[in-house]
Amino acid sequence: MLSTWLLRGLMAVSGAALVFVSWPFSYSAYEAQKADAIVNDLNANRQLDPVKVREGLAAYDRAIEINPAAGRRLQRAELLAGAGLTSMIKVPQDQRTQWLRRAKADLESGLADAPMRGVDWLILATVYEGLDGPTRELLPALFMSIETAPIMPLAWPARLRVILDVWPFLDEEQKARLAAYVVRTWRLSFDKRYFAWAVHSLTDELIIRHFLSNEPGAQDLFTKLIAAR
Repeated sequence: MLSTWLLRGLMAVSGAALVFVSWPFSYSAYEAQKADAIVNDLNANRQLDPVKVREGLAAYDRAIEINPAAGRRLQRAELLAGAGLTSMIKVPQDQRTQWLRRAKADLESGLADAPMRGVDWLILATVYEGLDGPTRELLPALFMSIETAPIMPLAWPARLRVILDVWPFLDEEQKARLAAYVVRTWRLSFDKRYFAWAVHSLTDELIIRHFLSNEPGAQDLFTKLIAAR
């Protein structure tokens, strides 16, 4: 009987300890959920309300204050970067720059603790480009995004755009690595239209044609995709 009561007591204590330990995670998640609506708008490419963006960021701020985990910082960075880079929001340029600088800090901090987040490495590369233009400084983030998330079709269009922008800053070994990667995505892509959507100039088109120079039938298909845009 005594052992039964002791066991019940230990179970009660452990239950109370579990609630105490898990409370910050639960409350942090509750606060973070308040940003879901604006994140959904961003992911759906809908017009963003600056007030709702700030409310979403404030929700993430509270969530991070409660539980400063890497995942929370990366969530906030994704909203900061999305709002800073998208044209679907009307804010002054200094506000965009402020958001991008905060996104950069969150991404660098969060990825130091969670380095296998391939999409967030790609977001970091786009944030570097948004702040300073295409430079060699974004290359480590770009290559880390490929190494940690190579087979992620949703990331391929944005990654191709960064590759085209940064092409003049690559050495020959880097060009060969990225060309091989782009060819692989071409082969794996069920819908190849994003290759045409990535073309913003004649230079972009020539670079992609260079990538696809040894792919059977690729040049003709690429020409048709551009014509159908």
